[in-house]
This record gives sequence, structure tokens and C-alpha cells, in this order.
Amino acid sequence: MIIYFEKCAIVAFNILSSFAPFMTRRQTNLLIVLIGSIAALGPFTIDMYLPAFPGIAKYFGTDEKHVAYTLTSFFVGISLGQLIYGPLLDRFGRKIPLLSGLSLYLMASLACASAPSLTALIGFRFIQALGSSVGMVAGSAIIRDLFDTRDVAKMLSSVILVMGAAPIIAPSLGSFVIHHLGWQAIFVFLAIVSALIILGLYFFLHAGKGPDPSFEFKPAYIFRKYWNTLKQTDFLLYSVSGSIAMSMLFAYISTIPFVLMSIYQVSEAAFGWLFGLNAFGFILGSQVNRYALRRFDLIPLTVAVALFSVIIGIVLLVMATFFSLSLELFCILIFQVLFSLGIVNPNTTALSLDKISVNVGLATALNGSLRMGIAAVVSGIAGSMYNGTVFPLLIMLLTLSLLSLISLVAAKNHATPRIR
Repeated sequence: MIIYFEKCAIVAFNILSSFAPFMTRRQTNLLIVLIGSIAALGPFTIDMYLPAFPGIAKYFGTDEKHVAYTLTSFFVGISLGQLIYGPLLDRFGRKIPLLSGLSLYLMASLACASAPSLTALIGFRFIQALGSSVGMVAGSAIIRDLFDTRDVAKMLSSVILVMGAAPIIAPSLGSFVIHHLGWQAIFVFLAIVSALIILGLYFFLHAGKGPDPSFEFKPAYIFRKYWNTLKQTDFLLYSVSGSIAMSMLFAYISTIPFVLMSIYQVSEAAFGWLFGLNAFGFILGSQVNRYALRRFDLIPLTVAVALFSVIIGIVLLVMATFFSLSLELFCILIFQVLFSLGIVNPNTTALSLDKISVNVGLATALNGSLRMGIAAVVSGIAGSMYNGTVFPLLIMLLTLSLLSLISLVAAKNHATPRIR
């Protein structure tokens, strides 16, 4: 009897998914808000506590370089967490793993608020990342369930508009909370936000793929599925290209508190505003992408924007080496780098998933894990390279943008994407 009802549920989900192209504007907007909220939780968790670095270092009697390990552990947790949730999403559908992961995030956030040592905080941040990573996998998987490749890129750009509020609001909000309540209150606030998201998903999320009893929840089976997905040329090349490009964002995130507050001597409040202003470039790029896709082909557009990012990286390094790189010029050029990432990021994700028709959750998890795994390595390197100057950041941005362009061109030349 249980198997019968499970099969009925699967058929119902498939029928609902077949009507995705006919979703009303209201339904589509609600889906964007829900997915944008769960996708924003990870970035919000990162950006809101960046202004707290000096306070956390002082509280635990250490320096900011060691506090940066709480950021690295978060990236590692997100990378590994996505690999765990991919099979769960394919076996049990989208909703139950989502609610479970966010519940883990809620409890870990409260644990971070009461961490007795920096080592404990690093560990709790890892667990917190395991919880938040489910949103990054499930959001893309639900979109891929319901839309074709070109519309996936557009929908992801719309989601970025929602989740883009995080880097704009979070640093300023974090600075306000730190000033009035202390850095521990940040994690209490995040726990409350996650509780509200859990309620919203429980009552309003109905879209996406249902349970799949044929998916064997065994390590050997899961490993084979991951390996077969990784061997698909289209998936691998575009995932690597997007991963390298995305790591630029995290190189920026992991070093920008040092650059702005230590080198340019801006206050915590000013840091929040400048960080949010630059982050707006990422949001703006994602929205320009939605309209650009109406006029330009997906692959040539992505390659052209990646080339633009390389040029800006060269300008940044030249200005810092031979001229005076003022705070104003630095922010203007960084704005343009993040603008380009707002276009490259959703497009490479859509291209990497283009040929995936089964085990979409698993493929989405592998794509996200590659991105966050590389980001974790890059953030750790970026933090260790900081030497009191802006050059480590600029060198990393230029190197990564160049590698992203090279891998994207390789993907264009060797893969055969099918844009439906």
C-alpha cells in the first residue's frame, strides 16, 4: 500500500512538472522568492558576519587571519554538504531534504552564538554550512525540473535578484547588530531567519520532482552516479569554467574586509555600504543577463563577458602597480568585475545542466560542490596571501578570470550544448 501511494505521488509530481511552461506569473514569482530565499541564506550567513572579524578576533584573543578560518570552514561545509544532499533530493524529492537541512542550519546557528572558543566556532560554522548547502542544491534542481536551458539561465538570474539582497543588506545589518548587541546576536538573527524560511517552504513549496524509489541509496551506487555525471564532457567543462569564475567572488569576499578596513581605513559602517554597493554590480549583471539572452546566444554572450572580466583585471593590476589606486577607482573596477560574474555564473550553471535529464539533484549537487570546493581552496589561499597590500587580491582576480576564460573557450570548442 505504501509503495502504491509513493508511485501515485511520483505520477502527480510528473504531471505537475509537465505544466511548468504554463505556470502563472504569480506562481512563478512565488517560486522565485522561495528559491531566492533559500539560496540567499548561504551568502547572508557569510556577508553579515564579515564586519565582525575584528570583534571576534578580540573576543577570542587572536588575529583576523585566524578568524578567516571560520570562512574557509564554511566553504568546505557547503562543498561537502551539496554532495550529501544531491542523492537525498533525488531519492526523497525536494521538500523533505530542504526542511531537514534548514533545521540543521537553525540549530548550528544557535551553537555558533554560544561558541566557547574560536575552534568551536570554526566547527559550528562547518555544520551551519552543511545545513545551508541544501538550499543551493535544491533551488537549482527545482528550476531545472521545471524549465528548459535558456529559461533556466533566466530563472537563475531572477533568483540572483532576490538573493542579491544579502550582500547589500547583510554587512550594514551586521554592523548595526554588532554595535548594539554584539557579534553573537548575528547568529541568533540567522536562526530566526531560517525558522521563517522553514515555515514558508512548509506551507507554500509544492513544485519540483517527487520521490524516486528506483534511486538506490547505497554508497557504491551513488559514487557511480557521480562518476558517470562527471565524465560527461559538457557538464565537466562548463562546471569547471563556472567554478573558477565563482571562486573570484570568494577571493574577493575573503579579503575585502582586510583591504577596505585595514588598507583604505574605512569604518565598519562604511565597509557595509561599500560592500553592498559593489555587490549590487553582481545583481545588476544578473538582471542585464535576463534581457541580453533575448538578443544574444548564450555561449557567445558568456565568452564575451568573461573576456571583459580579464580586461578589467588587467586594468586593476596596472593601476595599482604604476599609478595610485584610490578607493573610488578600486570600487568602480571591482563593481565591474562583480557585474561580469552576475552574467557568467547563471549561464555556466545552465550550460552544465543542459544535457542532464535524470538525477538532476545529484548533478546539481556535483556542480555546486565543484564551485564551492574551489572557492574554499581559493578563500584559504587568498587569506594566507594577505600581506597588508591590495596586490594579492588583484593578482588572484586576474589569474582566476584568465583561467575561467580559457576553460570556457575550451568548453565552447569541445562540448556540444543543446539549447532548447
